[in-house]
Amino acid sequence: MATYKKRGYKPKNKEEERTLAEQGSTTAEVFSTLDESASRSEQWVARNQNYILGVIGVIAVAVLGYLGYYQFVQEPRNASAANEMLYPNQYFNEALQNTAEKDSLFLLSLNGAEGKYGYLDIIEEYAGTPSANVATYSAGMAYKELKQYDKAIEYLEKVSGDEEITASLALGGIGDSFLQLGQTEDALSYYEKAFSQDENELTTPRYLYKAGIAALELGTKEKALGYFQRIKDEFPNSEEAKTIDVFIGMAQTQ
Repeated sequence: MATYKKRGYKPKNKEEERTLAEQGSTTAEVFSTLDESASRSEQWVARNQNYILGVIGVIAVAVLGYLGYYQFVQEPRNASAANEMLYPNQYFNEALQNTAEKDSLFLLSLNGAEGKYGYLDIIEEYAGTPSANVATYSAGMAYKELKQYDKAIEYLEKVSGDEEITASLALGGIGDSFLQLGQTEDALSYYEKAFSQDENELTTPRYLYKAGIAALELGTKEKALGYFQRIKDEFPNSEEAKTIDVFIGMAQTQ
């Protein structure tokens, strides 16, 4: 076992003198090896310093370029897209409240008018922005209200899942469209995706309810009962829970 030796320490015998000498030699070899390695490293750095500096420069330029692009290009683009959304949103909201003119109002929200962008313009001109994603969702829902279910599905399938509730509503909208097309199995599949996307008090009970109705229509009463029971147990304060006992009874009948 190695022991600490004070400065000026003298070996007591020849054996200890040889041991100290060997230790000194080993230490010298270690330091020599370290010196050689350090020297080789320094030589490699010296030979490749232009390459190293070039790599560092490329990384720095890339980072600064990204920051500059985001600050001076992407942020203003996002802001411009959000501003353009005001016009079609106005017509979309009016259409939801004005049943007499809803078709023409939904078309205005899609196509724009008077030099103003509609949702379709925003999707094309501001692709990749958050507003373009919302416009894609809104366009899909507008087509659903116009009973153009194939187009509704086309747009709603393109909605990004970054915003969980929007993604749930889009999946549910696809389910509604398939149901209107008479494709109940496809509708049920999308309702199941919709309530699984993000559990919350708004979309989860809504699409559990619709999934249960679709399951009843397909004759899978056990599955329907499970969905209705979840509403009763987990979302007792939801709008869907108010009449859920009736549907539980329907699912329990043979």
